[in-house]
Amino acid sequence: MQQDQHRITIDTRGQALYEFTEDVAQWLAGTRIDTGLLTLFCRHTSASLLINENAAPAVQRDLLAWLDKAVPEGPQYEHDSEGPDDMPAHTRTMLTGASLSVPVSDGRMALGTWQGLFLAEHRRAPHSRQIIAHIIGE
Repeated sequence: MQQDQHRITIDTRGQALYEFTEDVAQWLAGTRIDTGLLTLFCRHTSASLLINENAAPAVQRDLLAWLDKAVPEGPQYEHDSEGPDDMPAHTRTMLTGASLSVPVSDGRMALGTWQGLFLAEHRRAPHSRQIIAHIIGE
């Protein structure tokens, strides 16, 4: 059994989905692990990780619009230390998740045809986000 770990930094420009599938694929190819389990972990409480469609940009816009409606900004939150998008960002992260598990087969992520890996930035201001990628396998 082998293991490898890698840190990916994504500099965001505000609320959006940022695809990082290719970054992981390139690193994974260098590990020479053929079969295993990939774990991705976002080291933040106001950004999250998603697997979703990466072909139609409208999907990303619709997802962000849904999150905005599901968890709107407003005066209803006690926690607003960093502004009106602070607590909604934490709630959106709770709903979408901070980690992903992806099977690895033949040295590649076993994603579906239209699936991609995305960092969801839930804050309006730019941030530098870190994702830890860990692979274990043979």
